[in-house]
Amino acid sequence: MTEIEVRRLRVFADETGAAGSLLAVVLDAAKLLPDQRERAQIARRLGVPATVFVDDLEQAELAVHTPDRQVPTAGDALVGAAWLIARLLGGHPAVLRLAGGDAVSWQDQGRVWTRAALTGVTGWTHRQVGSPAEVEQLTLPRPEQDDLVQVWAWLDEQAGVVRARAFGERHGVAEDEACGSASMLLAARLERRLTIRHGIGSIVLAAPGPEGFADIGGLVVEDETLHIDHLDDFLAD
Repeated sequence: MTEIEVRRLRVFADETGAAGSLLAVVLDAAKLLPDQRERAQIARRLGVPATVFVDDLEQAELAVHTPDRQVPTAGDALVGAAWLIARLLGGHPAVLRLAGGDAVSWQDQGRVWTRAALTGVTGWTHRQVGSPAEVEQLTLPRPEQDDLVQVWAWLDEQAGVVRARAFGERHGVAEDEACGSASMLLAARLERRLTIRHGIGSIVLAAPGPEGFADIGGLVVEDETLHIDHLDDFLAD
């Protein structure tokens, strides 16, 4: 079997390149992994919050899986895929094509941004608490209590700075270090641009877009590249 290349990125890193949500990107997926069951198995085995399968690099045709299921789109997947495609092709993709609808993309001051329809974003809920300290003190919720929730508090309401953590048991992720989808929904709900201090040290930028859309942006860094020579052995480990 031809080698499968998996790029591991950290999306929404801080100003120094630390932290960020892990994202796996599988290249040449239409040719190497046409079987949807194998894609689901790989995403589950990789175990990161989102795995992007790039079906057509030049057309930026993508499919997104969480460890538990395929989803129409995801904020971290959009930002990370746009960054990697720009590096591989030498030019930033204007449009990303996913099941949840096309998402426009651009760069601004070293950060990658995308704008996507909220109808394709998983329905995260939000729970505001009284202080950042309450967010810090959270322990992992039980799935029946907090199935898919972003808990947040204002760090600086006037400046639009938020402290947040996200828990996504429904998608097989006990805690998402930096959840782009939930952050998009929060910015749309609050109707203002946000800087979200997420997880242990990530920074998510989010803003409301035109009606029914939201923008998501951040810094992306490359973590490592994984080469899968024997898929059966990889999935059996």
